[in-house]
Amino acid sequence: MLLAIDAGNTNVVFAVWDGAAWRGRWRIATVPDRTADEYAVWLVQLMAWDGLVPADIDAAAIACVVPNALYNLRRLCRDRFGVEAMVTRSDLDWGFAIRTDNPREVGADRLVNALAARVRYPCPLAVIDFGTATTFDVVDAAGDYIGGVIAPGINLSLDALHRAAAALPRISIGRPQAVVGRSTVPAMQSGVYWGYVGLIEGIARRIEAELDQKVTVIATGGLAPLFMDGTTAIHHLDPDLTLDGLVLLAERNMKATA
Repeated sequence: MLLAIDAGNTNVVFAVWDGAAWRGRWRIATVPDRTADEYAVWLVQLMAWDGLVPADIDAAAIACVVPNALYNLRRLCRDRFGVEAMVTRSDLDWGFAIRTDNPREVGADRLVNALAARVRYPCPLAVIDFGTATTFDVVDAAGDYIGGVIAPGINLSLDALHRAAAALPRISIGRPQAVVGRSTVPAMQSGVYWGYVGLIEGIARRIEAELDQKVTVIATGGLAPLFMDGTTAIHHLDPDLTLDGLVLLAERNMKATA
């Protein structure tokens, strides 16, 4: 079985793929200096609740955008599961060209999203990932990765609004009942929610204009369902895109990794 690890800026997601289905997935807050032993104590116990033991794992793949966390995640795989993890990087066999100025600087999560999306959906396409940052990643009609857009994530925007404006409270994100808020909190929620809907629609429209083609838009990430309900610019919702992309990448590169 494959242990897939998606280490983002906010959370690290662990999941086990048995070759046909996900057997379990578990999430923990990203702490860059968390040790391999700390991961193991938490993860092995959760795996046991789902009927899995470390000996079930015969391969591992890591997509990590937090460099300081990578060392201990690799040690976890090596010391506790007895496997050398495949770490996503631009020089692996992706099955497509990475046509950016510096392929090495493209986030691992963005590339695995593009890999999974181009297998499932017609090109050209754009993947919107609602994470710590809101990213748009574009695959052209030939199936090559050509770059994208990075905007502040929704929660970052909420934190900035609260910290910079002393009179404004900290709020949670939600779809407001009306665009025009009749008190402070609904007005803030409307600004954030409909502001991001406008960002989604505007950037998607500009991507299509730049490519001079209709583009398939796929949303992933925790807040993707909330925003898909507010716009027709998103065509597909795919919450497992990153993990599924890791599986596809591992399958393409497993012999080289071994």
